[in-house]
Amino acid sequence: MKKTQRPIHDAIFKFVTRTFAFLVFSLLAAIMVSLIYGSQDTLAKYGLSFLWTNEWDPVQSEFGALVPVVGTLLTSFIALAVAIPVSFGIAMFLTELAPAWLRRPIGTAVEMLAAIPSIIYGMWGLFIFVPFFQEYVQPGLIAFLSPIPFIGWMFSGAPFGIGIFTAGLILSIMITPFIASVMRDVFELVPPMLKESAYGLGGTTWEVMWKVVLPFTRSGVIGGVMLGLGRALGETMAVTFVIGNAFQMPGSFFAPGNSIASALANEFNEAGGLQKSALIELGLILFLITTVVLALAKMMLMRMNQAEGKKS
Repeated sequence: MKKTQRPIHDAIFKFVTRTFAFLVFSLLAAIMVSLIYGSQDTLAKYGLSFLWTNEWDPVQSEFGALVPVVGTLLTSFIALAVAIPVSFGIAMFLTELAPAWLRRPIGTAVEMLAAIPSIIYGMWGLFIFVPFFQEYVQPGLIAFLSPIPFIGWMFSGAPFGIGIFTAGLILSIMITPFIASVMRDVFELVPPMLKESAYGLGGTTWEVMWKVVLPFTRSGVIGGVMLGLGRALGETMAVTFVIGNAFQMPGSFFAPGNSIASALANEFNEAGGLQKSALIELGLILFLITTVVLALAKMMLMRMNQAEGKKS
């Protein structure tokens, strides 16, 4: 009796798990279809030119996605540029350098940062970080970096405090706990024998981390970075508080700007007609950006694995 029931149970279990797996694809397809349907008015009016049009005038019913797309990419780039080395340093300290009694408190503190709501980060950024940055940090950065040839224009302008750079810094604080936690967890999965062998050959802590731990855990590390990038691309409230919400191309990193998420948060509640369609298309563009980034990360991992196979 049990032998005859086992194949039936296996078939039911296989069917249920397969249904759950295909449900994910169904949800993605449903989101894509709903975004395309909601943005059909701007797709019909602008076509692909919506991507490189920087005009956003609800009064004249003229809309373009260039400013929010540029703001989203710039803030995410700044956030990753700051968060990745900081997260690597935290994970390296917790797994290799910190004494045992200190690892748990610091690890708990890092995880608590990930649990703070984004609106709290936005309020702290607007009322605490922005005035401090505007008065004590930004003027010095402008005076020091703006005269440098070729890159000086990126750090020029008036010290507003709010802007693209500030939004990127707030995002870096928000995504660092996610990346650091994933890095710490995958670093702890490295077999101790590999690290002990490298130390026995005379390797320093940095050499062991760079030449042994990172190659062994690169898939997990890239996954953690993609997790942080996903939050940076789609973060709404914290960015809305500090980015400036200006529909104009930023002349520097310190200039006010806008992002896709902040534009949706600010205008979707009162939008209608063509403006609502334009905002939905912004959401479609953000969805496609995230998809492309994840696809490129997968391709990069595949090529790295193929290159390692050829070397071996």
